[in-house]
Amino acid sequence: MSDNRLSVFKTYKLYVGGKFPRSESGRVYEVTAKTSAAGAAGKGKWLANAPQSSRKDARDAVVAARKAFGGWSGATAYNRGQILYRVAEMLEGRKDQFVREVADAEGLSKSKAAAAVDAAIDRWVWYAGWTDKIGQVVGGANPVAGPFFNLSTPEPTGVVAVLAPQESSFLGLVSVIAPVIATGNTAVVVASADSPLPALSLGEVLATSDLPGGVVNILSGRTAEIAAPLASHQDVNAIDLTGADAALAKELEIAAADNLKRVLRRRPAEEDNSSDWMADPGTHRLTAFLETKTVWHPTGALGVSGSSY
Repeated sequence: MSDNRLSVFKTYKLYVGGKFPRSESGRVYEVTAKTSAAGAAGKGKWLANAPQSSRKDARDAVVAARKAFGGWSGATAYNRGQILYRVAEMLEGRKDQFVREVADAEGLSKSKAAAAVDAAIDRWVWYAGWTDKIGQVVGGANPVAGPFFNLSTPEPTGVVAVLAPQESSFLGLVSVIAPVIATGNTAVVVASADSPLPALSLGEVLATSDLPGGVVNILSGRTAEIAAPLASHQDVNAIDLTGADAALAKELEIAAADNLKRVLRRRPAEEDNSSDWMADPGTHRLTAFLETKTVWHPTGALGVSGSSY
């Protein structure tokens, strides 16, 4: 009986608003494994048909992200950290699946793919630990000449469009998503065009890990086609250009200027290979999509001695 059993192929779908729709356009495209022979990368076996997102899918994802922003940004930093840690727990339980998908996506050996997945899970835990600490690092009480408290506190920017790295299909993906949501933003993520399957599987993990629907929305397809409407969208507050090449990044940056979006450009050291993403990420991605709010408040009436509390 087992010799005659048909394989059950996995159907990959988008992740938008906590649900798993197909592209409204009905389009799909073939995803194939990447192979590496004698140092030259090539295409291998067919893996799946991934949804090819449209401009309408991008707009739907922005609507979902905006709807989720109030609740997510209003949650306590401690609660966000608990939820992100739960995501790491779920990833740990499905590690074997992600090792297979990353090996196929990036043409890696099983051992190297396992190292990349382990690093991605560790990085998710690392960002989970920052949720209730980043405010202490970038906020503070400011000295003023007068009977006032002057406090600066970080607040999330809003809806962030994230162009995931093209080659680092999972470690790079986690490295650009986790800091965005750890600081209270919501995200519309454009997965790697050629290697979207680990990103689409991540959506399945997020859906079962207490993360509210709409906080992260994951689209697959042609990066330029999806990124253009996101860069010009008036309800997107910021954009991360990591997954865009130089020509596309320039076009998107011009479009983003229309409503003064925050723009995160890829650093020269952040090339699309696993060794660069293995490096210490620092805190620059945590602070990239934070706004600083400064509040003045009177200290109250001065005592007879001229002191105040």
